Amino acid sequence: MHSASLRKHLEIIDQMFRWRNGLVFIIIVGLSFTVSHKLFAQEVTQKILKNTRILFLLDGSASMFGEWENTLKIQAARGILNELVDSLRINKDLELALRIYGHQFSVEEKNCEDTRLEVPFGDNNHDLIIERIKTLQPKGTTPIAWSLLQAANDFPSSGGYRNIVIIITDGVESCDGDPCEVSIELQKKGVFLKPFVIGLNLEQDYEGDFGCTGTYFDARKINDFRKALNLALNQSLSKTTVTVELLDDKNLPTETNINISFRNHLTGKSEYEFVHFRDKNGLTDTIEIEPVITYDIIANTIPPVVKSTVNLTGGIHNVIELKTPQGFLKIELPNSSRYEYGVEVLLRKNTKTEILHVQNILETGKYLAGKYDIEVLTIPETIFKNVEINYRETLTLTLAAPGLLNLVSPSYIYATMYQVDSDGFEKWVINLDTKNTTTKLAMQAGSYKIAYRSKNTFGSKYTDIKYFKIKSKVSTIVKLFD
Repeated sequence: MHSASLRKHLEIIDQMFRWRNGLVFIIIVGLSFTVSHKLFAQEVTQKILKNTRILFLLDGSASMFGEWENTLKIQAARGILNELVDSLRINKDLELALRIYGHQFSVEEKNCEDTRLEVPFGDNNHDLIIERIKTLQPKGTTPIAWSLLQAANDFPSSGGYRNIVIIITDGVESCDGDPCEVSIELQKKGVFLKPFVIGLNLEQDYEGDFGCTGTYFDARKINDFRKALNLALNQSLSKTTVTVELLDDKNLPTETNINISFRNHLTGKSEYEFVHFRDKNGLTDTIEIEPVITYDIIANTIPPVVKSTVNLTGGIHNVIELKTPQGFLKIELPNSSRYEYGVEVLLRKNTKTEILHVQNILETGKYLAGKYDIEVLTIPETIFKNVEINYRETLTLTLAAPGLLNLVSPSYIYATMYQVDSDGFEKWVINLDTKNTTTKLAMQAGSYKIAYRSKNTFGSKYTDIKYFKIKSKVSTIVKLFD
């Protein structure tokens, strides 16, 4: 199957699954309301789905007749897989299905569409799966990508199920397909969760080939295959919990009340959102979570703290640590109300140009402990370089109160204003295009120059220059064209 054909089929699958919401799991972010400081309602709304569907995608290519220890690969696979399927009868929240590839046409025919759903999902179909595996006679080639693409149609459209694929193969893709591309696209569409891939006695490590398709297990020995299947099942079916510990500057878990995002590393979508909680004894609460997905876990501090590519271990309690010591920033600017539109404060990580946050002058901001560059948007702007916000401390930066400039002109003007330092060097401050003959501006104390031209003049040669000073808390009148 050529790449162009695969893309076409992916587009078809995309159209088919646009309306299918909730095949993996549905997250509804709930709110708890309080009335008169009493808890009105409290309900867990971000839950892992109870029911699961698992599709076994089994290699039926000719190479499955290869020797493996004291038997053949197909015989080992039959015994272990059937034993596993039989043991899953007791799980009433689980449905199984079987798709086989490479088993209908000979190797010589190299049929790259050789795949079939042998046993569809249904209740109590374990015997059907076991019997079909017993009668499997490997024949042909290995069209993994095409088989995985067809598997998208195997899952019923009814929601309320987690969809899992377990690929069992003794070789890599032998047609012109890309299993990684197909897997990624179908995961993004919510058809199934991250697949499991079990390689049977492969001659070399194919982690690079299969790692992007799903979670890869290299089963060099027969017992490794049994372990890999059990691990995949444990990851898929066992209850998995997690605690996120938010560490302070001494690596103690004392921080809390921070929003934590669990984002799907592949799709970038947020799967869970939790506002961190620590009880009166200082203990972090435990949450149940989907273990099959690879996550990027983000503490939404300013700036955010990210732990990327986190794989949880199924069936156990996982502890994730994020270092999030925070301090506070306060800007004191007396008479800040003189600035007509208020004053904003820009926060940048020291040596970086990206703006992390915009803080109002009247607010006290909360930020990760560390060094920052602070720009207060006064006129002209006031810059603090390499200042440090310490854990649980408030950094207070104090500015002098602004003065007030009153520009008076007999006509409207075009003008540019500069700040002039003690050495005579000039720094641009603001451009003016006046609509009135009087202009009022709150400005910080300092020496300034204004270069201006009346809108009534016809030529740059009529530009005039005037120097003036602004003092804190003082109104200064500057008459132009005097």
